[in-house]
Amino acid sequence: MKKFVMAACVGTFASVVATTQFVGPLLAQEEERSLTVYEQLDLFGDIFERIRAQYVEDVDEKDLIEAAINGMLTSLDPHSSYLPPDDAEDMRVQTRGEFGGLGIEVTQEDGFVKVVSPIDGTPAMEAGIEAGDFVTHVDGESVLGLTLDQAVDLMRGPVGSEILITVVREGEDEPFEVSITRDTIKLTAVRARTEGDTAVLRVTTFNDQTYPNLEEGLAEQIEAAGGIDAINGVVLDLRNNPGGLLTQAIRVSDAFLEKGEIVSTRGRDPADGDRYNATPGDLIDGKPLVVLINGGSASASEIVAGALQDHRRAIVVGTKSFGKGSVQTVMPLRGEGAMRLTTARYYTPSGRSIQALGVSPDIVVEQPRRDPNAEEEEEEATNIFSRSEADLRGSLDNDSLTEEEIEQIEADRAKAEAAAALREEDYQLAYAIDILKGLSALAPQD
Repeated sequence: MKKFVMAACVGTFASVVATTQFVGPLLAQEEERSLTVYEQLDLFGDIFERIRAQYVEDVDEKDLIEAAINGMLTSLDPHSSYLPPDDAEDMRVQTRGEFGGLGIEVTQEDGFVKVVSPIDGTPAMEAGIEAGDFVTHVDGESVLGLTLDQAVDLMRGPVGSEILITVVREGEDEPFEVSITRDTIKLTAVRARTEGDTAVLRVTTFNDQTYPNLEEGLAEQIEAAGGIDAINGVVLDLRNNPGGLLTQAIRVSDAFLEKGEIVSTRGRDPADGDRYNATPGDLIDGKPLVVLINGGSASASEIVAGALQDHRRAIVVGTKSFGKGSVQTVMPLRGEGAMRLTTARYYTPSGRSIQALGVSPDIVVEQPRRDPNAEEEEEEATNIFSRSEADLRGSLDNDSLTEEEIEQIEADRAKAEAAAALREEDYQLAYAIDILKGLSALAPQD
């Protein structure tokens, strides 16, 4: 090593002397000559040695090299990065559906951490974190100037420990702080339930369990309803779904398509492109389908929404999606680390790229923000009109209906009231269900 350093010093000294003597000609030649890749690598080696030998403090060579690799990758786009062994293992665990953290999917924008979406049932969701929020500080430390991985590392910590993040939100005048307790994040990929006559499939992520969960959950809801003819359609809720595995997005799309292209990917070399097509079979036998999306729907979610929209298989409702139309390949590296590299863009069946544009819904429906101060006023206003003719003393009975018909009317009224209550709780979902009711009412009767 001493010989290497000495040689470097002698070379440097010689170049200084030569430059002093022949400044003009040498500078002119240097401007005309482009450095080759190997010369650039030599430059990297020189800088590395200078840092290691002359930096004001001792540096860890391994950390220095990892930082250089990560800097090279993150300079490409927000989604390419180097994953040290621990981070690579975390990604493998997340793909299997369980990991530790806050429960938010993030990207980087303008130097700050931007929330793509909070994950259902996680500490971040319960704390009120929303898609589109910017995280500017973690425990009082600014994330400005940090790489995305470094900022994420700040947010990691032992399960049960508390973290204080500073959030900037559109529509809020000032940044505000949110305290969150870290927890083990167990992802339930699909939650299935029935609202009235509609099956609702809430897909929170695309991991190894997504399609199996969806198929099983849907079958259970159909059986509980009394068969496929007993439901008027399905709402596929992809809101705040940050994406995940391409293979699972293809399987979920295929679940509702009989034929045709689902998605295509195109890399730098046209020969490396792939096309993925649907196979025969529709889990709901052609019943109407509504897909819900919002600004937190990204990547794999957009593949599904775009495919079903292009094939006119579903009505897409909500707000514009996130716009992540690129494909990342995770490549294992020596030392158990990995490299996440953007290798392709994906395109919907009609050939459109979603990158930076997102999926535009067929029907734009905003989710209104609820004003907690208005609840008491609304309650007082509605109480005035809560009585009816039937509540009046001595009112006449309705003698034109049978007891069974009256029971049916009361059951229908209960469904309508439940729908109204859902409108207060989740306006977008209620709107999607109303669309299916309308389609069902217009469908020809046997």
